[in-house]
Amino acid sequence: MILSDKDIRKMLKEGKIEIEPLDESQIGPASVDLTLSDEWYFFKAEYAGKIVDLKETGFDKAFELKKGKSVTLKPGELCLGKTVERLKLPDDVMGTLEGRSRYARMGIIIHTTSAIVQPGSDNRQILEIVNLAPFPIKIHAGMRLSQVVFKRLESPTSKPYARFGQIARGQ
Repeated sequence: MILSDKDIRKMLKEGKIEIEPLDESQIGPASVDLTLSDEWYFFKAEYAGKIVDLKETGFDKAFELKKGKSVTLKPGELCLGKTVERLKLPDDVMGTLEGRSRYARMGIIIHTTSAIVQPGSDNRQILEIVNLAPFPIKIHAGMRLSQVVFKRLESPTSKPYARFGQIARGQ
């Protein structure tokens, strides 16, 4: 079952879902808008034009952090952005990250494949932002480029992400 704004507010009030920080205006009819931080990850220049073996090279090795109030993405370029908000979910609620239509219509993709916020998560979300437009696009910290939709599970997971997840626990 997808949670409505009423369900989201109730779970926030009960402390079952925690979103910090959160402004009431971020809550939509069936989602919560997420805000971009000033942390951006780009591929290191040394990888340009090379074959990258994914058995040997992971995210932590291939990307470098750039802090700033804004970034400009060239056509086809990918960067990773981080949300300001930290999401803490109970073991029986998961989320899916979605783009917002106003930015999708301008060619911005918010997540390429990893849209799931696992039940039991307690972290900030990493967004895989890609510019599909035929022109450069500038994005800014503070923009609400993404939203999260919450879904209640029929039963709690036996593997809550904050305890069993391998990568994103420290975000």
